[in-house]
Amino acid sequence: MASEAPGAAQVGAKERRRPSRGMYVLPSLFTAGNIAAGYYAITQSIQGSVAAPEFFDRAALAIGFAVLFDSVDGMIARLTNTASDFGRELDSLADVITFGVAPSLLAYLWGFKMLPVTDYVALRGRIIHLGVFVCFLFLICGASRLARFNISVNPQPRNPGRPGKKYFVGMPIPAGAGVVASVVHFENGSPITDLRLSVVWLCLILFTGFLMVSTWRFWSGKEISLGQRHPFQLVALIVAIGAVIALYSEYALIVLSLGYLVSGVLARLAYSWGQKRRQASGLR
Repeated sequence: MASEAPGAAQVGAKERRRPSRGMYVLPSLFTAGNIAAGYYAITQSIQGSVAAPEFFDRAALAIGFAVLFDSVDGMIARLTNTASDFGRELDSLADVITFGVAPSLLAYLWGFKMLPVTDYVALRGRIIHLGVFVCFLFLICGASRLARFNISVNPQPRNPGRPGKKYFVGMPIPAGAGVVASVVHFENGSPITDLRLSVVWLCLILFTGFLMVSTWRFWSGKEISLGQRHPFQLVALIVAIGAVIALYSEYALIVLSLGYLVSGVLARLAYSWGQKRRQASGLR
């Protein structure tokens, strides 16, 4: 009987370490905040116009806050050991709404719908129709990116990076939504009224959608942890970045979002260039 006591004590300790049922609700609350931000962004986008650009700006900021909520809920689930299948499914559904539907609607209303009626009526109509199609493609690409992420086990990018370092395969959907939101916020919500700029916007939305379904590598940041040797340096860096974003949000957010987009493109080009060099040296 005495030999069974340690085993019973270990089982009791494991049961004590198991999170309470109430703790499982905590990550879902942040996911609910994610959905709320997406719903708010949709309602604000619908109210936006040339005369009231502040509604577009509010929608962009709501998507930006949703990116923060999305990162926090996963972090809390890992720290509290409360990850669950329900939480993962809810998070995916929230991402489709907040980072798929909301930014695609914002991209259409801000970048195409507000084009003024000019002498080029036929051209305006074609651009608006193309805008509807491209914004829908953005939504489909984002949903496909989420579906691929959910079913993938240890996915590897087409252009692998450093061994042992984790990467995202394709641009994450929150980052894609961040590209849309940061550009709108950079313009303080003032919609596009020039046909040429509208074409540039169309190309950016289309390319962002392509990056989400691509197999190119993007930095995941999963190696960053507060449990590192110098956590205070990391905290100080996070606080500094947060302060810069708070003070200069228009510039900081667009630099971060477009910089992340460009990083994936540069990683792909660097890998292709290195592969060609290796093939050329092998032929010699």
